[in-house]
Amino acid sequence: MAVELVKSTAITNADATPVVLNNPSVERGVLREMVGSGELSATASIASIVRLARVPSNARISRVLLSNDAITSAAADVGVYYPQTIGGVAGAVVDVDFFGSAVSLAAAAVHTDVTHEADPADAGVGYGHADVAKPLWEALQLTADPGGYFDIAITLTAAATAAGTVALKAQFVQ
Repeated sequence: MAVELVKSTAITNADATPVVLNNPSVERGVLREMVGSGELSATASIASIVRLARVPSNARISRVLLSNDAITSAAADVGVYYPQTIGGVAGAVVDVDFFGSAVSLAAAAVHTDVTHEADPADAGVGYGHADVAKPLWEALQLTADPGGYFDIAITLTAAATAAGTVALKAQFVQ
């Protein structure tokens, strides 16, 4: 075993001569939060979509927290959609399970952190640890910032057999 002394890019830049300026959204950014909730009926089927939070496309995501009533048998992906207002795209999905994949809604939960649930091993299949300093559009592997906003939504992967509320907090820096 060896002792390693590792510096993040931000620390390496700060220690450089001359100092290299870091992106302000990575260093000393102001944390913002978008909160939303929606109601699922007891008859909500697979592929039902609940759009919960709208965040800027250039936001750096800090945390995505999911809360829900006990919605018997339900499970959902937590992903990213274009909003209805982006020209020509009409609310299309960008990545249906970018943050979370088949997250159970069957038991009540408060502020479950699903930020990296879809990619806990950082395998490049969702929002991994390698994406934490990237703006959302780049973490989604788009070639350019489309501008505007993205919706964070849940999409049912297992139908609901009980009604309930789903809420989401998206914390980000812009």
